Amino acid sequence: MGTLALAAKITHVPSMYLSELDGPRKGTRQDAIDGHHEISRRCRALGVDTLVVFDTHWLVNANYHVNCAPHFQGTYTSNELPHFIANLPFESPGNPTLGRLMARVATDLGVETLAHDATTLNPEYGTLVPLRYMNADQHFKVVSVSALCMAHYLDDSARLGWALRRAVEDHYDGTVAFLASGSLSHRFAQNGLAPEFAFKVWSPFLEHLDHRVVEMWQRGEWRDFCAMLPEYASKGHGEGFMHDTAMLLGALGWSDYGAPAEVITPYFGASGTGQINALFPVTPQTGAAIPVPIASRAKGYTAISQRL
Repeated sequence: MGTLALAAKITHVPSMYLSELDGPRKGTRQDAIDGHHEISRRCRALGVDTLVVFDTHWLVNANYHVNCAPHFQGTYTSNELPHFIANLPFESPGNPTLGRLMARVATDLGVETLAHDATTLNPEYGTLVPLRYMNADQHFKVVSVSALCMAHYLDDSARLGWALRRAVEDHYDGTVAFLASGSLSHRFAQNGLAPEFAFKVWSPFLEHLDHRVVEMWQRGEWRDFCAMLPEYASKGHGEGFMHDTAMLLGALGWSDYGAPAEVITPYFGASGTGQINALFPVTPQTGAAIPVPIASRAKGYTAISQRL
């Protein structure tokens, strides 16, 4: 029925917002902003109606969650970096229909997921920063998915990504893009050194590791990358434990995926972290390589609907 038309790994560095403002950082993240503009342009050309963002700033401690309120509007200040993002206005239409479908299909496939369509919960800046540059005219509807998963299995996140694709392709009447909003290595500069590392990665090890990963992506070495993802997420200080990346790759077929990534904004350092904008072409997949669910098969598991 529906179409997953575009998939991307995107940056959401708050210095993109600083780059708009008068001062010493003005214009310094224009390359990242231009990358978001290009992804937005491609989504429009493909007829995308909804952006689904896997947000590594939405922290959750149990279950997976989908914020699919009918409308988002407000003014946002980051609790983490209030000197970077302060009083950021935002507004976007939501998509409750798609959000509910995704939660139902994911739960049916063994990954318990809750849709929140009647909520005052607003998105975090892993969603809001990209929307500022991709959806300033509110052209797209928006759904935000929790991806800072504190007690979750990467295999379940991969299965979630596949389930969300199934929800789109089997049940939704529309065209969707999936955006994994998070960095590669995410080791912030030590307190007191942030200005020195504004445009650098924290260590040569992490920078070399990230560059090797990007090479793997560009060569389509997904079987090897999926196998190393848990260790890369740990030793590479992956943002949100790289659950956003697992979700994206799950949607693309996991280790059966074979297409080379297209780098839109080349790898760059930001406050010690490694960042990129890259497109992953969507290809036909059977789902044969998708991991089985783990949490819902655990001894003693009961569905949240039975507990609350």
